[in-house]
Amino acid sequence: MKNFDLNGQTVLITGASRGIGAAAARAFAAAGANVALVARSRERIAELAGEIGKKALAIPCDVSRYWEVEQAVTATVETFGRIDVIVNNAGVVDPIGVLSQTDPEAWGKTIDINLKGVMHGMRAAMGPMIAQGSGTILTVSSGAAHNPLEGWSAYCASKAGAFMLTQVADRENRGKGLRVMGLSPGTVATDMQREIKQSGVGPVSQLDWSAHIPPEWAAQALVWMCTPEADPWLGKDVSLREDDIRRQVGVA
Repeated sequence: MKNFDLNGQTVLITGASRGIGAAAARAFAAAGANVALVARSRERIAELAGEIGKKALAIPCDVSRYWEVEQAVTATVETFGRIDVIVNNAGVVDPIGVLSQTDPEAWGKTIDINLKGVMHGMRAAMGPMIAQGSGTILTVSSGAAHNPLEGWSAYCASKAGAFMLTQVADRENRGKGLRVMGLSPGTVATDMQREIKQSGVGPVSQLDWSAHIPPEWAAQALVWMCTPEADPWLGKDVSLREDDIRRQVGVA
């Protein structure tokens, strides 16, 4: 994989306890960045922070609550002096099932995490980023943001909304020095894919495990997106399915 230099930068990652989030924490730390690990799983992020060392800060946080996200950003700035990157990664796929039989409360909880959680991350990070005149806001998107998938109404709707937030945030803040974009990684070998497999709903659940990319590829893409090489994708989703992108990221 390519080596990127993010020494002196500070990155906050939501959903950092496992999957893409945990891989991203390791990748950003390897690139020299300070990393703030945000998740509900207190023990997991504490363990990961211990693995990374003094450049890591573990912050228990529920992204569906704005005040908790705001406190996480404040703690990051107080500890490291600034925040240069936020990775809005926290997300869930449940409930999986046809819309006519979906529990509205469960559906709403997905919106709270996948959509409102992204807005909360963006909103909390924008203040200090605008004040310092720079910052990168990344959101882990999905092909589901652009294509309807049977049984995934909450996931598709939330990811489509998050993609629109990316576009709006870019339009409002590019002139203020902020870089905003999304990563559509394709299917990734994480616990979420195990949940999808168990559901048996839709074509993604039928994929062989070997079809999924490792989370380290997505993590490497997120680091690459913090470099000027990714500037042509500002306000857009970067698709890690594309061979050209994989070559630029260094995972082809």
